[in-house]
Amino acid sequence: MTFPTTPRPAWPHAVRRWAGAAAVVVASSLALAGCSDDTAPVSDGTGTATEDTQPSGEASPPESPSESPAESPTESPSEPSESPSEPPVASGTAVPVYFAGDGPGGRPVLFREFQRVEGDPLTEAARLVAGGGQPVDPDYRTLWPGVEIASVQATDGVLLVEIPSDGFTDRPDGMTRRDAKLAVQQLVRTLQGVQQERVPVQVQREGSAPLFGLPTDTPFEAAPVLRTLNLVNITSPAEGDTVSGDTVTVTGVANSFEASGPCRLLRDGEEVALEGYQSEGWMEDRLFPFEVELPLDGVSGEVVVQCETDDPSGGAEGNGPAIDTKTITVQ
Repeated sequence: MTFPTTPRPAWPHAVRRWAGAAAVVVASSLALAGCSDDTAPVSDGTGTATEDTQPSGEASPPESPSESPAESPTESPSEPSESPSEPPVASGTAVPVYFAGDGPGGRPVLFREFQRVEGDPLTEAARLVAGGGQPVDPDYRTLWPGVEIASVQATDGVLLVEIPSDGFTDRPDGMTRRDAKLAVQQLVRTLQGVQQERVPVQVQREGSAPLFGLPTDTPFEAAPVLRTLNLVNITSPAEGDTVSGDTVTVTGVANSFEASGPCRLLRDGEEVALEGYQSEGWMEDRLFPFEVELPLDGVSGEVVVQCETDDPSGGAEGNGPAIDTKTITVQ
C-alpha cells in the first residue's frame, strides 16, 4: 500500500468521539477467528442478499467505451464514404475476483478487482483465485498455493467446484487456520460475484477429503462482510489506468464512520489533492457505493489514488483506517 509522507490533514470527523458508532469500528478490526461459524448469508437488512455483482452492495464492472462497439453510420451505396475508426472491442468476460491484501493492523482481508477471462466465467474465475493467475494490483495476492480446478458448475442450488487432485488436504507450511478460512472465502465470494447470486459453494473432492484442513462434506457460505472484506475498495480507476481531463472520477465501495471518508491523490508520496466521499450507508454488514471527483489541475505522470475509511479517533484507538490504493497515469 502507498501512504502519504506528509502529515495527514485533519479530517472533519477526527475531532469527534465515536462512542455511538463503536460497533462499526470494532467490527472492522475483528479477526476471522470465528469464521467457521459464520455461515449465514449476508443480507441487506431486507431479507434479500445484495452482495457483489451484486453480493456485497458493490457496483457492477466499470463500463468503458471498448466494451461495446460503436454503431457505424449508414452509408449510401452510390456515395462511398470513409468509415470512422472504431475502438477495439475487449474480448472475454469481466469477472469480479477476490484477492487478499493487508487491512488495518496488517491483518489479511479481501479486496475485489475485475479481470477478463476467456471461456467459462465461473471456472476461469475460480482458477484465478486458485493460483492460475495474478492480481493486477501488486498490493493484492492469493492465499491459494496453486490448486487445480477442473470445473465449476451451477447445479442443485449450489456452485459445485471440482478439485480432482488429492493435495492440500492439510494446510501447507506457513498457512494459518485463519488464512485457510480466508482462502476459502476468496473462492466463495468470487464465484457468488460471477454468478450474481448468494448460493453456497460445494467443493467436490474424492472421498470428501478436506481442503486446507477444512471439511468439505457441507457447502461453504459467505462469511460476514465486516469480518472478511477490507472496508474500502476502489473500483475505478483500476490499477494501471491512464486518465486525462480536469478531474478523475473515483468510484468504490466502503463501510466507514458516518458513511464518509477521504480520497487523496498522491505524487511521490506527497498529497496533491484531497476530497471527501459520501457513501450510501454504513453500519450494516455490507459495503456501500460511493463516487468522488479528484481535481487534476497541474498533475501529470504517475500518481496514486488512495481512499480510506474515516478514523474518528485520530489514530488514538484501534488499528487505524482501512486503505485501498490504485496507481494510475495522468496525461
